[in-house]
Amino acid sequence: MIKIGTSGYSFLDWKGVFYPENIEKGKMLDFYAKHFDTVEINSTYYRIPHPAVFYRLTEKTPEDFEFIVKTHQDITHIRKSIETSAQNLKEAIRPLAETAKMHGFLAQFPGAFRKSKPNLDYLKKCRELFSDFPLFVEFRHKSWMEEEIFDFLKNQNIGFCCVDEPQLESLVPPIARATTGVGYVRFHGRNKAGWWKGMKDRYDYLYNENELRGWIEKIKGLRGATEKMYLFFNNCPQGQAVKNAQVMKKLLEEAG
Repeated sequence: MIKIGTSGYSFLDWKGVFYPENIEKGKMLDFYAKHFDTVEINSTYYRIPHPAVFYRLTEKTPEDFEFIVKTHQDITHIRKSIETSAQNLKEAIRPLAETAKMHGFLAQFPGAFRKSKPNLDYLKKCRELFSDFPLFVEFRHKSWMEEEIFDFLKNQNIGFCCVDEPQLESLVPPIARATTGVGYVRFHGRNKAGWWKGMKDRYDYLYNENELRGWIEKIKGLRGATEKMYLFFNNCPQGQAVKNAQVMKKLLEEAG
Protein backbone atom coordinates (compact mmCIF):
# COMPACT_ATOMS: atom_id res chain seq x y z
CA MET A 1 0.00 0.00 0.00
CA ILE A 2 1.44 3.36 -1.04
CA LYS A 3 -0.23 6.54 0.15
CA ILE A 4 0.68 9.80 -1.56
CA GLY A 5 -0.08 13.26 -0.24
CA THR A 6 1.31 16.70 0.50
CA SER A 7 2.83 18.39 3.53
CA GLY A 8 -0.11 20.62 4.35
CA TYR A 9 -3.10 21.58 2.24
CA SER A 10 -4.43 25.03 3.23
CA PHE A 11 -2.29 27.26 1.02
CA LEU A 12 -3.81 30.34 -0.55
CA ASP A 13 -1.43 30.16 -3.53
CA TRP A 14 -2.95 26.79 -4.47
CA LYS A 15 -6.10 28.62 -5.57
CA GLY A 16 -6.38 28.51 -9.31
CA VAL A 17 -3.61 25.89 -9.42
CA PHE A 18 -5.28 23.03 -7.57
CA TYR A 19 -8.24 24.53 -5.75
CA PRO A 20 -11.02 26.46 -7.47
CA GLU A 21 -10.24 30.19 -7.51
CA ASN A 22 -13.19 31.06 -5.26
CA ILE A 23 -12.89 28.23 -2.71
CA GLU A 24 -13.30 29.10 0.96
CA LYS A 25 -10.37 28.13 3.17
CA GLY A 26 -12.69 25.99 5.29
CA LYS A 27 -13.58 23.91 2.23
CA MET A 28 -10.03 23.15 1.14
CA LEU A 29 -9.67 19.84 2.97
CA ASP A 30 -13.03 18.61 1.60
CA PHE A 31 -11.68 19.25 -1.90
CA TYR A 32 -8.21 17.85 -1.15
CA ALA A 33 -9.68 14.60 0.20
CA LYS A 34 -11.34 13.93 -3.16
CA HIS A 35 -7.87 13.68 -4.73
CA PHE A 36 -5.63 12.32 -1.97
CA ASP A 37 -6.10 9.91 0.93
CA THR A 38 -3.44 11.22 3.32
CA VAL A 39 -1.88 14.50 4.46
CA GLU A 40 0.82 15.75 6.78
CA ILE A 41 -0.30 18.37 9.28
CA ASN A 42 2.70 20.68 9.65
CA SER A 43 1.01 23.61 11.42
CA THR A 44 1.37 21.77 14.74
CA TYR A 45 5.10 22.52 14.61
CA TYR A 46 4.22 26.17 15.29
CA ARG A 47 1.10 25.91 17.44
CA ILE A 48 -0.81 23.09 19.10
CA PRO A 49 -4.52 23.62 18.39
CA HIS A 50 -7.61 22.84 20.43
CA PRO A 51 -8.94 19.28 19.87
CA ALA A 52 -11.98 20.82 18.18
CA VAL A 53 -9.77 21.71 15.22
CA PHE A 54 -8.88 18.06 14.65
CA TYR A 55 -12.47 17.02 15.24
CA ARG A 56 -13.48 19.22 12.31
CA LEU A 57 -10.77 17.63 10.17
CA THR A 58 -12.19 14.19 10.87
CA GLU A 59 -15.61 15.43 9.83
CA LYS A 60 -14.28 16.65 6.47
CA THR A 61 -12.50 13.44 5.47
CA PRO A 62 -13.66 9.92 4.52
CA GLU A 63 -13.20 6.95 6.84
CA ASP A 64 -10.03 5.68 5.16
CA PHE A 65 -8.26 9.06 5.19
CA GLU A 66 -4.96 9.12 7.13
CA PHE A 67 -3.19 11.93 8.98
CA ILE A 68 0.44 12.27 9.99
CA VAL A 69 1.06 15.10 12.48
CA LYS A 70 4.33 16.95 12.93
CA THR A 71 5.52 17.35 16.51
CA HIS A 72 5.81 20.84 18.00
CA GLN A 73 9.12 22.71 17.84
CA ASP A 74 9.44 22.25 21.60
CA ILE A 75 10.20 18.60 20.86
CA THR A 76 12.64 18.92 17.97
CA HIS A 77 14.22 22.35 18.00
CA ILE A 78 13.86 23.96 21.42
CA ARG A 79 13.97 20.65 23.30
CA LYS A 80 12.53 22.06 26.51
CA SER A 81 9.20 21.38 28.26
CA ILE A 82 8.92 18.32 26.07
CA GLU A 83 6.69 16.33 28.38
CA THR A 84 4.11 19.13 28.48
CA SER A 85 4.32 19.70 24.74
CA ALA A 86 3.91 16.01 23.97
CA GLN A 87 0.94 15.69 26.31
CA ASN A 88 -0.77 18.76 24.84
CA LEU A 89 -0.23 17.47 21.31
CA LYS A 90 -1.59 14.03 22.12
CA GLU A 91 -4.65 15.65 23.66
CA ALA A 92 -5.11 17.82 20.57
CA ILE A 93 -5.10 14.88 18.16
CA ARG A 94 -7.44 12.77 20.30
CA PRO A 95 -10.32 13.13 17.78
CA LEU A 96 -8.07 11.67 15.07
CA ALA A 97 -7.09 8.77 17.29
CA GLU A 98 -10.70 8.05 18.22
CA THR A 99 -11.65 7.76 14.55
CA ALA A 100 -8.54 5.70 13.63
CA LYS A 101 -7.36 8.43 11.25
CA MET A 102 -4.22 9.22 13.24
CA HIS A 103 -1.30 7.27 11.77
CA GLY A 104 1.77 8.73 13.38
CA PHE A 105 3.91 11.66 14.44
CA LEU A 106 6.74 13.13 12.42
CA ALA A 107 9.66 14.62 14.36
CA GLN A 108 11.76 16.74 12.00
CA PHE A 109 15.03 17.66 13.67
CA PRO A 110 17.25 20.58 12.56
CA GLY A 111 20.71 20.37 11.05
CA ALA A 112 22.23 21.27 14.41
CA PHE A 113 20.87 18.01 15.85
CA ARG A 114 23.76 15.71 15.02
CA LYS A 115 24.68 12.17 15.91
CA SER A 116 25.85 11.92 19.53
CA LYS A 117 25.21 9.77 22.59
CA PRO A 118 23.05 12.48 24.28
CA ASN A 119 20.98 12.84 21.11
CA LEU A 120 20.49 9.08 20.83
CA ASP A 121 19.21 9.15 24.40
CA TYR A 122 16.95 12.02 23.45
CA LEU A 123 15.46 10.00 20.62
CA LYS A 124 14.69 7.22 23.11
CA LYS A 125 12.90 9.80 25.25
CA CYS A 126 10.86 10.93 22.28
CA ARG A 127 9.87 7.34 21.55
CA GLU A 128 8.66 7.02 25.16
CA LEU A 129 6.67 10.26 24.97
CA PHE A 130 4.82 9.07 21.85
CA SER A 131 4.73 5.39 22.71
CA ASP A 132 1.06 5.01 21.75
CA PHE A 133 1.64 6.05 18.14
CA PRO A 134 4.03 5.39 15.27
CA LEU A 135 6.93 7.85 15.35
CA PHE A 136 8.94 8.87 12.29
CA VAL A 137 12.16 10.84 12.52
CA GLU A 138 13.62 13.11 9.86
CA PHE A 139 17.23 14.14 10.19
CA ARG A 140 18.75 17.17 8.53
CA HIS A 141 22.41 16.27 9.05
CA LYS A 142 24.31 13.49 7.30
CA SER A 143 26.12 12.38 10.49
CA TRP A 144 23.13 10.12 11.17
CA MET A 145 23.58 8.14 7.96
CA GLU A 146 25.35 5.13 9.46
CA GLU A 147 24.32 1.51 9.72
CA GLU A 148 24.40 1.58 13.51
CA ILE A 149 21.80 4.36 13.46
CA PHE A 150 19.44 2.35 11.28
CA ASP A 151 19.87 -0.55 13.71
CA PHE A 152 19.18 1.78 16.62
CA LEU A 153 15.99 3.06 14.99
CA LYS A 154 14.83 -0.51 14.34
CA ASN A 155 15.45 -1.47 17.96
CA GLN A 156 13.53 1.58 19.17
CA ASN A 157 10.69 1.06 16.67
CA ILE A 158 11.26 4.51 15.21
CA GLY A 159 10.57 4.99 11.51
CA PHE A 160 13.31 6.52 9.37
CA CYS A 161 12.10 9.33 7.12
CA CYS A 162 13.84 9.19 3.74
CA VAL A 163 14.29 12.54 2.05
CA ASP A 164 14.84 14.01 -1.37
CA GLU A 165 16.50 17.41 -0.97
CA PRO A 166 19.41 19.36 -2.47
CA GLN A 167 22.71 17.51 -2.37
CA LEU A 168 24.53 20.06 -0.22
CA GLU A 169 27.49 19.15 1.94
CA SER A 170 25.78 18.66 5.32
CA LEU A 171 22.37 17.42 4.18
CA VAL A 172 21.05 13.88 4.09
CA PRO A 173 21.51 11.99 0.80
CA PRO A 174 18.52 10.29 -0.90
CA ILE A 175 18.88 6.98 0.94
CA ALA A 176 15.91 4.61 0.72
CA ARG A 177 15.70 2.73 4.00
CA ALA A 178 12.92 1.53 6.28
CA THR A 179 13.39 0.83 9.98
CA THR A 180 9.80 -0.21 10.78
CA GLY A 181 7.02 -1.84 8.78
CA VAL A 182 6.10 1.58 7.37
CA GLY A 183 8.18 3.36 4.75
CA TYR A 184 8.23 7.15 4.69
CA VAL A 185 9.62 9.56 2.08
CA ARG A 186 9.47 13.36 2.01
CA PHE A 187 10.20 15.29 -1.17
CA HIS A 188 11.52 18.76 -0.34
CA GLY A 189 12.69 19.79 -3.80
CA ARG A 190 16.24 20.40 -4.99
CA ASN A 191 16.55 24.15 -4.70
CA LYS A 192 20.26 24.42 -3.92
CA ALA A 193 20.37 28.18 -4.43
CA GLY A 194 17.44 28.85 -2.11
CA TRP A 195 17.93 26.23 0.60
CA TRP A 196 19.78 28.47 3.07
CA LYS A 197 17.81 31.63 2.23
CA GLY A 198 14.81 30.77 4.38
CA MET A 199 11.48 28.98 4.33
CA LYS A 200 10.04 31.07 1.49
CA ASP A 201 12.71 29.93 -0.97
CA ARG A 202 13.79 26.58 0.47
CA TYR A 203 10.93 24.49 -0.88
CA ASP A 204 10.27 26.44 -4.07
CA TYR A 205 10.97 23.72 -6.62
CA LEU A 206 9.11 21.75 -9.25
CA TYR A 207 10.49 18.27 -9.95
CA ASN A 208 10.60 17.19 -13.55
CA GLU A 209 9.32 13.77 -14.49
CA ASN A 210 12.78 12.23 -14.85
CA GLU A 211 13.75 13.35 -11.34
CA LEU A 212 10.68 11.65 -9.91
CA ARG A 213 11.21 8.60 -12.08
CA GLY A 214 14.60 8.23 -10.40
CA TRP A 215 12.78 7.29 -7.20
CA ILE A 216 10.65 4.51 -8.70
CA GLU A 217 13.13 1.68 -8.09
CA LYS A 218 13.85 2.97 -4.58
CA ILE A 219 10.13 3.03 -3.83
CA LYS A 220 9.75 -0.50 -5.18
CA GLY A 221 12.53 -1.62 -2.86
CA LEU A 222 10.92 0.05 0.13
CA ARG A 223 7.54 -1.39 -0.80
CA GLY A 224 9.01 -4.88 -0.74
CA ALA A 225 10.41 -4.31 2.74
CA THR A 226 7.32 -2.70 4.31
CA GLU A 227 3.60 -3.17 4.80
CA LYS A 228 2.74 0.43 3.90
CA MET A 229 4.45 3.52 2.51
CA TYR A 230 3.86 7.25 2.70
CA LEU A 231 5.14 9.65 0.07
CA PHE A 232 4.71 13.31 0.98
CA PHE A 233 5.60 16.31 -1.17
CA ASN A 234 6.76 19.36 0.77
CA ASN A 235 7.61 21.58 -2.22
CA CYS A 236 4.42 23.48 -1.55
CA PRO A 237 4.87 26.98 -3.11
CA GLN A 238 2.51 27.62 -6.02
CA GLY A 239 0.95 24.17 -5.72
CA GLN A 240 4.10 22.41 -6.94
CA ALA A 241 3.64 19.67 -4.32
CA VAL A 242 0.23 18.78 -5.74
CA LYS A 243 1.53 18.69 -9.31
CA ASN A 244 4.41 16.41 -8.37
CA ALA A 245 2.25 14.16 -6.18
CA GLN A 246 -0.10 13.63 -9.12
CA VAL A 247 2.81 12.86 -11.46
CA MET A 248 4.25 10.39 -8.95
CA LYS A 249 0.88 8.63 -8.77
CA LYS A 250 0.90 8.27 -12.54
CA LEU A 251 4.49 7.00 -12.64
CA LEU A 252 3.83 4.37 -9.97
CA GLU A 253 0.69 3.20 -11.77
CA GLU A 254 2.70 2.82 -14.98
CA ALA A 255 5.46 0.96 -13.12
CA GLY A 256 2.93 -1.50 -11.72
